[in-house]
Amino acid sequence: MRKDIKIPVVKDVYVAAVKEFNKDFNTYDWNAYIINDGKEPLETVLIVSQGYNKEHMTAPMRHSLNLLPVKSYAKIEFLEESIFKLDNFFTITFFIGDTLYDKRFELPANSILDDNAVDLPVMGKAGVLAR
Repeated sequence: MRKDIKIPVVKDVYVAAVKEFNKDFNTYDWNAYIINDGKEPLETVLIVSQGYNKEHMTAPMRHSLNLLPVKSYAKIEFLEESIFKLDNFFTITFFIGDTLYDKRFELPANSILDDNAVDLPVMGKAGVLAR
């Protein structure tokens, strides 16, 4: 019976940390984004984020999007610098048509750095991709 269960592979969906200028506070802040580089819109997107290591753990944060169109992105949350020392996880669950997809993305401890930034799909900005 287990061999009959098909678990779809998540493709062309990314989570990234992006450093942006905050004009309200005149600072550069890191923000987490979800990116849809696919050919289908993502529906009923649920995101749970949490950071932890052996000594510390953040409270889980929950976010939702009704729809993330094709070739678009959406801000998930502000990333406060004190969590950079933690392993940060983003569990993304969504539908494409009638199929449910799920993937856990990780930003490892101390990986959110300008030196780790790469060109991001769709956004046209540089950022640190979660794996």
